[in-house]
Amino acid sequence: MADSGAPARTNGRNSHSADRLANRPFLSNQKKSLNVDSPSFTPAQLAGKKSAFSTNAAPFTPRGATNTSTNTAVQPDAGASEFKPTQFQEFTPQNNYEAPANGSADGGSINYDPFSSMASVTQALPQNTPYNPYAEDHNPLAGPASGYYTGQNAYSAQSQPLQYHLYYPIASTRESLQPYQRQVHDLFIPESVREDLQKKSEAARQVLASQSGVQASLQQYHSLVPLDTKFRNAQSVFGPPTWVWKATSRKNGNIYCLRRIQGFRLTNEEAIKAVNSWKKITHPNIVTTIEAFTTRDFNDSSLIFVHSYHPLSKTLAEHHFTTTRYGRVAPVSERVLWSYLVQLSSALNSIHRAKLAARCVDISKVILTDKNRVRLSACSIFDVLQFDAYRRFEDLQQDDFFDLGKLILSIATNTLPNSMPDLRSLLEQLGRTYSPELKERIAWLLSPQQPSFVKTAEQLVTDIAHHMDDVYIATSNAHDEAINQLGKELENGRVVRMLAKLGAINDRPEHGSEVHFSDMDGRRILKLFQDYVFHQVDAQGNPVVDLGHMISCLNKLDAGIDERIYLTSRDLQNTLVVSYKELKKQVQIAFGDLLKPAAKQPARY
Repeated sequence: MADSGAPARTNGRNSHSADRLANRPFLSNQKKSLNVDSPSFTPAQLAGKKSAFSTNAAPFTPRGATNTSTNTAVQPDAGASEFKPTQFQEFTPQNNYEAPANGSADGGSINYDPFSSMASVTQALPQNTPYNPYAEDHNPLAGPASGYYTGQNAYSAQSQPLQYHLYYPIASTRESLQPYQRQVHDLFIPESVREDLQKKSEAARQVLASQSGVQASLQQYHSLVPLDTKFRNAQSVFGPPTWVWKATSRKNGNIYCLRRIQGFRLTNEEAIKAVNSWKKITHPNIVTTIEAFTTRDFNDSSLIFVHSYHPLSKTLAEHHFTTTRYGRVAPVSERVLWSYLVQLSSALNSIHRAKLAARCVDISKVILTDKNRVRLSACSIFDVLQFDAYRRFEDLQQDDFFDLGKLILSIATNTLPNSMPDLRSLLEQLGRTYSPELKERIAWLLSPQQPSFVKTAEQLVTDIAHHMDDVYIATSNAHDEAINQLGKELENGRVVRMLAKLGAINDRPEHGSEVHFSDMDGRRILKLFQDYVFHQVDAQGNPVVDLGHMISCLNKLDAGIDERIYLTSRDLQNTLVVSYKELKKQVQIAFGDLLKPAAKQPARY
C-alpha cells in the first residue's frame, strides 16, 4: 500500500481524462521513433536455460485425507520416522510463589506459576468450551440448551480485544518498495510493543466470574482478583499471613493493588496515620502508597494497604530464582546489577531525606515492572505493624543499606537470602566473577554500623554516580523510543475523530428518503468526498484500496488546508472542485446541526 507521499491516483470515474492524454502530439512523435527491426525482448530464464524444478515431483497429499484412490502411486518414505508428540512429556509448572521467611523447604528454589492454583480460588471460573474467534456461529445458545440457559458445550466469548496477533504485519520487505512508499505497519507502533500493551491491558481488566453473579468487593474496591495465588497459611516477611489482590476503585475507576495482613488487630489509632507520610513520596522506583484501613469483611481483624498497580510485574525472586526445565539460569550481567543498585540507591535517598526508612528491601518485595526497571513495593507496612516497637529511624536506615547489599549479593551469587549464613565466602565468590569495584561497594553496604562511621544515602549515591550515567542513557533512549512510537499514533487519533464525524453525518437513516437536494448542499459535498476517499476505482473499474491515500485525505481534512480536489458524482454528471478548508467547514456545520435539539434542527434535516 502506498503512502500519502505517493502520486495521486486517478479516479476510475474520471477515465475520460486519460483518453485526452492519449491524443497529445508528443506521444505520437515517440511512436514514430521506434524501430520495427529491433529484436524482441526474451527473458534470460527462458532463453535456453533449463529449469531447476522437476516436473516429476509427486503431488502433495495431506496425511489425513480419506480418499487415497486418486494418488495410489505416492508411497511413504520407508526411511523416514513419523514424529509422535506423545514421546515428550508435557511441561507442568510448579505452584510455589515466594520464599518463606524462615528457611526454604525445597532447598532454596522458588517455583512460581500464577495460574496453577486457580482451582483453589473460591470464585470458580465457568468451565465452558474455549471461544473460537474464527467460528462462523458465536451464538452461545447454539449448544444443547433450553430457554435462556446455555448448554454445556456453548462458547464462552472472551473479553475484547481478541487475538492481538492478528495485527502481525505480513507484507513485502522494504527493498521492494519505492522511496516514496511505506508499508502498512510503518504507520503504527511495532507489534512487540502492541503485544506487550495488550497483555498488560488484559491483565488489568481481568475479573473472576462469581457463581452468585456478584463480584467480590471490599469497601470502595470491587472486582478483586488474586495476584498472589499461594493461598497457604505460611508466615510471610511481615510476620502474619498476607494476600495480594488487584481491585478497581468505585471513586475514580482506577485499578490498585491491595495487600491484606491477616489477623492484625490495630491497638493504636496513631499507627494508621504513619501512612500519610508515605503518600507524599513520589519516585519512579517506589510504588506509590494510596491508603490503609482496617476491615472485618474476612470475619477477622485485617489490615488493608492500597498501593499503585503495575500489571504483569513480578518480583526479583520470580525473575532470577524461578527454576526452569533447562536448569538454573545464566549469571546476571554486571551492568544489570549496577542498574539495580543505582535505582534502589536513588529510592533510598528519597526515602531517607523524608526522615523515613524503607524496611522492605527484600528480594520478594522489589518488583520488576519493565526491562531492568525495579520498584520498591510494600513500603509503609512495617511502619504500621511495628509502630509500638519504637526504633530510631537512623538505625532503621542503616538496616536498609545492609538489606540492599544482601539483595545484590543474593542475585549475583544466585543464592537465596535465607540460605546465606556466611556472607564473607559469598563475597569471595562474587569477586571471582565480577569487578573489584562491585565487590567493594557490596562489602561497604554489608559492613556493620560503627559509632564513628555512619553510612548515608547521599554518600552512596555520590560513590556510584559514574554508573548512573549508564542508567540515564538507557532511560533516555527508552523515553525517546516511546515518544517516537507515540508520534505514530498521533495522526491515528485525528483520523479516528474525523471518521467518527463523517460516519455520524453521512448515510443517516432519517435522510434516506431524500432524493432532491442542491449540489452545494453540505451533506451532498461530504458524500462526494466520502466516495473520493474510500470508493475510488482504477481505469478498469477495480476498487483501489490505498491506505496512504485515505490517511492523507483525512489528515488534510482535519487540518483544513487550501489544497483543492476534484469530486465527481457516481453517475459522472456532476463535478465539483473544492478545497479541504471548505470541506472542514461543511463538516463542522453538519456535525453541529446533529448536536442541536430537535426543535432547532434545520428544515432540510
